[in-house]
Amino acid sequence: MSYYDDYKKKLTTPEEAVKMVRDGDWVDYNFGYGMPQLLDDALAKRKGELKDVKVRAYLAMNKIQIVEQDPEREAFTYFSWFCSGIERKYSDAGLCVFAPMTFRNLPSYYDRGYAKVDVAMLCVTPMDNHGYFNVSGVNAACRSMLNAADKIILEVNENLPWVYGGEGDVVHISEVDAVVEGPHGPLGQLKSPEPSDTDEKIASYIMEEMVDGATLQLGIGGLPYAVGRNIAKSDLKDLGMHTEMMGDSFVDMIEAGKITNNRKRLNKGKGVFGCALGTQRLFDFIDRNPVCVSYPINYVNSPAVMAQIDNMITVNGCIAVDLFGQTCAESAGTRHISGSGGQLDFLTGAYDSPGGKNFICMTSSFVDKKGVKHSRFVPTFSGDIVTDPRSQAFYLATEYGIINLAGRTNWERTEMMISIADPDFRDELIKDAEKLGIWTKSNKR
Repeated sequence: MSYYDDYKKKLTTPEEAVKMVRDGDWVDYNFGYGMPQLLDDALAKRKGELKDVKVRAYLAMNKIQIVEQDPEREAFTYFSWFCSGIERKYSDAGLCVFAPMTFRNLPSYYDRGYAKVDVAMLCVTPMDNHGYFNVSGVNAACRSMLNAADKIILEVNENLPWVYGGEGDVVHISEVDAVVEGPHGPLGQLKSPEPSDTDEKIASYIMEEMVDGATLQLGIGGLPYAVGRNIAKSDLKDLGMHTEMMGDSFVDMIEAGKITNNRKRLNKGKGVFGCALGTQRLFDFIDRNPVCVSYPINYVNSPAVMAQIDNMITVNGCIAVDLFGQTCAESAGTRHISGSGGQLDFLTGAYDSPGGKNFICMTSSFVDKKGVKHSRFVPTFSGDIVTDPRSQAFYLATEYGIINLAGRTNWERTEMMISIADPDFRDELIKDAEKLGIWTKSNKR
């Protein structure tokens, strides 16, 4: 039987395919634009037939129909490894249950059987002449998820770019139980917000720490975008890319000739990433581009791998930091915002890299919806989720400068953090530090 014959034999409608799902099943959707829209819609229509079906995904780019059509959760319960804006709204409404994880460990949750998968449903590219589908720019933990699945249903999305991979980037027709087709709209896009003046100021400090030949990881948001844009305009040379997420700013840097990957000891000449989320410009750029290579996230985010990369520079954001050096990047109090993702992975990896530096960045203060100004430095956390423990505190940046907390005592850390806090809150923070016993007469005022 030819690959095409096997394909035709397994080709069916979304409505027929989702009949594989039974009461009590765990269903995995993959993430981002790899989440299946046609299958999700068909599964939602089985609301009156099914009970206790658990659906797991993350970073949704579109509304999830098993949530939209079943807000009472009579049939479906939705779980997320990392919340997008859509999933944050679901979480606020009690319609999304968060599943904590360290991103580099996610494949192992499937490999070791901790995350059960009865049915895996995901979007892929059209099949090639050799019987392979490509998982596009959402590699991450895809292969481990598929290996754990009892049943695999592929939804062919004709708009997905084909992305070359070092590992885990393809699925063969022989592995698949069913294939569905159907027209899709444009891919869900993640556009970086325009950097604020404060973002630009913080980015300028980070630029002073950059050296030729450094390898970059940039997170999501206006600040990482500002860093990438400034690098594209700089005199830096022969930078490398080794990043959890590839966004549009990496296209800027590659097209400007700043990222060549020529000085990397590992994956020389290749820009490595675990997922690619951005605009259509990014999708067009990574389509069959041999310079851009996806790998599973347990490789990309591995500190042991980053330890083999010289001058690893990583840039990520956070919500708040307490005076002991603990970092929160995923909640506001107990309200869930996003997830830990790979922040701790890259903090650890950059520290292990020869010449490496990890920058956790935030504005020193913010103004709430009522117009009240608050410090992002707090005495201690009260309900906020700790993303990075104080024992791994490293570089911290605000618009008032950059400090390095590694190896510092509690007293030293407090003085350093207050030095880059909003001036309007520094006296108050000193009083808080005194109450906590981490400010002495030897500290500066």
